[in-house]
Amino acid sequence: MLHHERLRPPFRDYPADEWNVVEKRFRPEFLAQLETMMALGNGYIGMRGYPEEGGPNAENSTLINGFYETRPIVYGEEAYGFAKTGQTICNVTDSKIIKPFVDDEPFWLPDANLISFDRRLNMKSGTLDREILWETPAGKQVSIKSRRLISFVDRHVAAISYCVTLLNAEAAIVIASEMAINESGGGHSDDPRLAKAFSGRVLYPRSNYSKDRRLVLCHATERSKLTVTCATESVLETSCSNVYKVVHTEDFGQVAFTIAARPGAPIQLTKYIVYHTSQPASAEELCGRAEWTADRVAANGFQKLLAAQEQYGRFMATQRCPGQGCPPRAHQANDR
Repeated sequence: MLHHERLRPPFRDYPADEWNVVEKRFRPEFLAQLETMMALGNGYIGMRGYPEEGGPNAENSTLINGFYETRPIVYGEEAYGFAKTGQTICNVTDSKIIKPFVDDEPFWLPDANLISFDRRLNMKSGTLDREILWETPAGKQVSIKSRRLISFVDRHVAAISYCVTLLNAEAAIVIASEMAINESGGGHSDDPRLAKAFSGRVLYPRSNYSKDRRLVLCHATERSKLTVTCATESVLETSCSNVYKVVHTEDFGQVAFTIAARPGAPIQLTKYIVYHTSQPASAEELCGRAEWTADRVAANGFQKLLAAQEQYGRFMATQRCPGQGCPPRAHQANDR
């Protein structure tokens, strides 16, 4: 039997906490484990816990419950009663991507000079929170704070709050809010639980368009005839002067904000994300549904989404634990 060397995370970088899974230092060797541990989901949408900047990652996965593609099952020898068709869950549109550039210098975790780093899965609020202090090669210090949630109340909705603040100098900042079809999984696997069981393309374009800062991509599978529409709305709030540009193709969309940033002036980007899936609905109808949801959540704002998330978390905590403020595991023995 093959045994792999066990990597034990150092306690100082992953301290114990009652309500949080905490990461105090970026360590690439634990990338895959942390992506799994810090994944978010609500039973319909699931996102692995990799950085908003699009990487680095061990496996780039955004999955939707019940969204699959069928495939033929090939046997070495045929026999009566063998199943002929399998179903494999497949990656959908990656909508989490937010890329900051300071004076055209990209923020990329493996190469960044990090003065401080704190990422945590907050199990009270149901969010993935991160705070970073980055020093660019030119010596400019940049605070990056993000908060990601997948709504427990509205199963079609996710959102990211992403705040960039220059601390010690002026700079030209670009923040690119992107969405893309990830067809790079490639490679055939015989394990139907993996999103890599297809050697060719899985999602085929049906519709793509933009409305102001809203992007909509619609794709469908070839054999299972399932359709997925992803819509994102990117809202920028800052006292700094800014402009934006929108581009989109069949498999990619981007809203790029260019900001003349001043020290101490926060640049707040809120990204609202909506997924809708269907088999009988047309691409046009499904895009319309996604836009209705995007209209509602963008009008309500991120704070209302967060408040509903936290209220849901408090309710679930009281269901598991009658006492105020005690974590669910405190009464685990009584639940058996």
